[in-house]
Amino acid sequence: MKAIRKYAIVALIALGTGVSAVAQDSSSSSVVRRRGDADRKRNAQQSSQVTDRMQSFYQDQPMSDADLSWMRVIYRHLDLNKDKNTPLYYPEDLIDDQENLFRIIMRLLANNEIAAYEYLDGREIFTDQYRLKVKDMLDRFHIIYTDAKGSTEKNPKFTIEESDVPTNEVLSYYLLERWVFDSRSNRMKTHVDAICPVLHRSGDFGGEPVKYPMFWIKFDALRPYLAQQYIFIDDDNNLAKYTYDDFFQLSMYEGEIYKTRNLKNKSMMQLYPDPDDMKRAQDSIQKRLDTFEDKLWVPSREEVIAAREARERAAAGDTTKIESRDEAKAKKESTRSSRSKRGKKPAKVKESKIKSSSNTAVRSVRRRK
Repeated sequence: MKAIRKYAIVALIALGTGVSAVAQDSSSSSVVRRRGDADRKRNAQQSSQVTDRMQSFYQDQPMSDADLSWMRVIYRHLDLNKDKNTPLYYPEDLIDDQENLFRIIMRLLANNEIAAYEYLDGREIFTDQYRLKVKDMLDRFHIIYTDAKGSTEKNPKFTIEESDVPTNEVLSYYLLERWVFDSRSNRMKTHVDAICPVLHRSGDFGGEPVKYPMFWIKFDALRPYLAQQYIFIDDDNNLAKYTYDDFFQLSMYEGEIYKTRNLKNKSMMQLYPDPDDMKRAQDSIQKRLDTFEDKLWVPSREEVIAAREARERAAAGDTTKIESRDEAKAKKESTRSSRSKRGKKPAKVKESKIKSSSNTAVRSVRRRK
């Protein structure tokens, strides 16, 4: 009996040590897992940070007036209901670390990583005097927030819950473009200078939603962060191959012109109260921007002839178009036949020339002998 008790005690001790070892392994694995999650979060935060070198890389170099021969400032309204602009709106919620444009802007503003400027009706001044206080902006648009850890008066930071970000109300953006012609490279260039999210809110009694422009943000300060977020453009290809920065740099958006910089500082609606007149003016401005570079070069002789023939055909009517096509076919056939004939004759001439030259060469040698 004593031997049985001894073996039982040994077995219990071994079982206890095994259980403790398993518990220790599980606790250590959980600790390792937690450390891995913390390291991942820390690496993600470090990867989202922007250094001065990255900022200088994405910042456009200032151009002197000597390098520019023409410039025009364009204001566009980007409606997010249009198919081309939907990548800026979706996804509404945070899905697989995928954020839409407004969530990125609000996160950067809450962390005091970028500066926002007051929306002044009719003008944009990006100085410290008109720099926006984020707290005042949040109070103005009734966005719920709390002071973040480590927030100070000089460096205020805020925490905004994902459900409190009004992404479903930001349905459009204002865009400030600058079209310049660089005399050094002889090319037209388009720069996005600033962007402004527009809040669409209905009143207590419903009705048509009212647009509230929130603030201006300089696009150069926003570009390093937009270059880190990949998006997919259409439904045919679900692979995210472009970034938000590519979306704006390649002009993948679609926006109507609501204002141009002018001496009177008036919008298109003020200059053209009639909607049809305003639409014609918008199309005329866009056409001039698209064709400005083409008008700087002298057309070639072929282009002049083609344009003259097109004008003549348009003035004569459809019947002459059919005749001209028949004539073109006849000309092509005649040129083909003439080329084929010309191609055969030179071959015979070359052979005869070679024979005659060889005979003369032999005779001359024999005479010398």
